[in-house]
Amino acid sequence: MYQDKIQAVTEEVRKVVVGQDKMVNRLLIGLFTNGHILLEGVPGLAKTLTVNTLAKVLHLDFNRIQFTPDLLPADLIGTMIYNQQNGDFEVKKGPIFSNLILADEVNRSPAKVQSALLEAMQEKQVTIGETTFQLDRPFLVLATQNPVDQEGTYPLPEAQVDRFMMKVHIDYPSKADEMEVMRRMANMSFSSEVNAVLSKEDIFGIRDEINGIKIAEPLEQYIIELVFATRFPDQYGLKNEAKYIQFGVSPRASINLNLASKAVAYMDGRDYVLPEDIKEIAEDVLNHRIILNYEAEADGIDTRDLVKILLEKVPINKSVTLK
Repeated sequence: MYQDKIQAVTEEVRKVVVGQDKMVNRLLIGLFTNGHILLEGVPGLAKTLTVNTLAKVLHLDFNRIQFTPDLLPADLIGTMIYNQQNGDFEVKKGPIFSNLILADEVNRSPAKVQSALLEAMQEKQVTIGETTFQLDRPFLVLATQNPVDQEGTYPLPEAQVDRFMMKVHIDYPSKADEMEVMRRMANMSFSSEVNAVLSKEDIFGIRDEINGIKIAEPLEQYIIELVFATRFPDQYGLKNEAKYIQFGVSPRASINLNLASKAVAYMDGRDYVLPEDIKEIAEDVLNHRIILNYEAEADGIDTRDLVKILLEKVPINKSVTLK
């Protein structure tokens, strides 16, 4: 029912952003399945521009928060201020009260700020003083972090990283795409105006339709196998990889892999999930949840390498003993 509108969203974003279709696809999957997204890439890859443009196309309230070392929780969620006229304290709401939040360079702020963001992400609510406020729906945090310049940063706690549905690595554009980017941005009369395509009601309607996507039991079992292979790699013939894994993924991985694969199927025009849907999204769902040890860092192994090996070695039709 909404396929044409989803395609129209992508086309509108392409008017401004070049060569980042995967990033747009993952952002839409997060929006349609109520999952937060962490974007990681070097500066200048249009992460902020893409999120900003998408917010306009979706006709949602949008706030960008630049995370800095001196940011305070009150700068994020708001605070109580004293009104001299009536002698009472009043709530001054912060920028977190919006539908789409771009947490730019989220790892540049200390733990207090990150914990304030954590409550909003998980509970969809904010506590100011003694009052708790529900956030407007849909509510989605799209965070970015720069993997290059780590000086003066505060690595995100594992508990917060786990709350992101996906961690999407943004790569450099191709030569042709970069040529187009250069031509557009070097044209000082270039317009970044886009048309609004989806409404809040459309987004909730899409969520209902994705909820009806069928996933066969063998594919549900396959998801469980992938998850358990990160926790007990020796049992899956991954002896070489086992020496690198300190902790496997949490149960949020299986939940989000199920949801995301349904969204992939839906956006491909199907009402059922294929194994390819799970494999397509597995890296983004699993990579930030696998915790590696120092030996992996020394050998230059990252989690994306391990996920690719998992997808190669864990069979789809392996029987599962549910205990």
